[in-house]
Amino acid sequence: MLEEEIKERIALGTKAYYANLKFFKSRLVTKQSKLKLYRSVIIPIVIYASETWVLKETIIQKLLVFERKILRRIFGPTKENQIWRVKTNEELDKLIKHKI
Repeated sequence: MLEEEIKERIALGTKAYYANLKFFKSRLVTKQSKLKLYRSVIIPIVIYASETWVLKETIIQKLLVFERKILRRIFGPTKENQIWRVKTNEELDKLIKHKI
């Protein structure tokens, strides 16, 4: 039952992301502003009523995967030696800690 609610919340967060996709894809908007929108709109949708959840390791992992997916879209890929690659989890953590 809780797993279904978490799935539904993640789906609602994904819908909220796609509803603001034009904003997130815009090159005119700073990454800082995109991160603020993510924190003020998408995160509250996903974690609404989370105080009542009993968090298991699988649920925590699902929430972390969702967060990283959105953050990778906000910060984009990294170019190393003329090759584009996806940012690692450690790189995302460093970027977020600087933006808090």
